[in-house]
Amino acid sequence: TGPRRGEDLEAQLHLSFDEALTGATTTVNVTSDVACSVCNGTGAAPGTSPVICSVCGGRGGQDENQGFFSFSQPCRACGGTGMRVESPCGSCHGSGIERKPRQVKVRVPAGVADGQRIRLKARGGAGSNGGPTGDLYVVVHVAPHELFGRRGKDLTLTVPIAFAEAALGASVTVPTPEESVTLKIPAGTRSGRTFRVRGRGVPS
Repeated sequence: TGPRRGEDLEAQLHLSFDEALTGATTTVNVTSDVACSVCNGTGAAPGTSPVICSVCGGRGGQDENQGFFSFSQPCRACGGTGMRVESPCGSCHGSGIERKPRQVKVRVPAGVADGQRIRLKARGGAGSNGGPTGDLYVVVHVAPHELFGRRGKDLTLTVPIAFAEAALGASVTVPTPEESVTLKIPAGTRSGRTFRVRGRGVPS
């Protein structure tokens, strides 16, 4: 019967590979309970306010004696809130909450990974009886790249070279998210060997 926290919500966000590397500011669409815009969440018609329940005196509960035992149960008149709305809001019918779609701005940090959840505090469903708002969790889905793969904070790239370049050695131009770099292939390199280019992976 006391203040209750609003529900946590979850939204899906689809990003390109490049947006995940550099970060982005975008919006997600959610539909949730929010405080009524007409009565500001009080449940009372504009110009009026909830009053203390005269039945339970604002306690929200009533004692019922049954012989040697006494039980307490929520007040039927006010539903256990301790307050009564004598003139209900016409928009939310006295609940103080309305359900509507809204857009929430999301700042995605650089280097976000596929499947990562971003928590937006107090952007979820509205609380009831004066309770706090829930959180919004945004699940990020990153599209694959035509060239690069990803392993944690490292990027991977498959570079085809000719047999003569592998046998005799060569210098090849390798693309990175920022700019191309030159990679020296030593003579006698076997197919499948991995070379590392420092500082060209995913930003932290």
